[in-house]
Amino acid sequence: MASGFSAWTSLRPHFLSALRAMTGLLLLQHGTTKFLSFPPTQMSGASDPISLASGSLELVGGALIVIGLFTRPVAFILSGFTAVAYFMAHAPSSFYPIVNQGELAILYCFAFLYLSAAGAGPWSLDAIIRKKS
Repeated sequence: MASGFSAWTSLRPHFLSALRAMTGLLLLQHGTTKFLSFPPTQMSGASDPISLASGSLELVGGALIVIGLFTRPVAFILSGFTAVAYFMAHAPSSFYPIVNQGELAILYCFAFLYLSAAGAGPWSLDAIIRKKS
């Protein structure tokens, strides 16, 4: 039964690259809405210091994750950032993530923690740089 999944095993590195790129794109949109007002949301044009700091991490960190550059250290920083975001913005209102709407922050935290351990995958600038050196 396990042999039916052996083809999927060979695709694992490519799925890792896809997970990295999509996670980065989803985080990146938080930064673009804060700094570029695109797409327009209720967070657009944020000017308070916490939103500017978080927007910077989302914009720069998200872009680096998308292209797969410095993936491990950036993902580690973003994992901590999203954990702090959860505890600051969501946890105070309820213990339960489904109630405090913190599921996305928790999912980001663990996705970035995984990427910090697993790396960028073959479709990344990290892989290109590694091949050249």
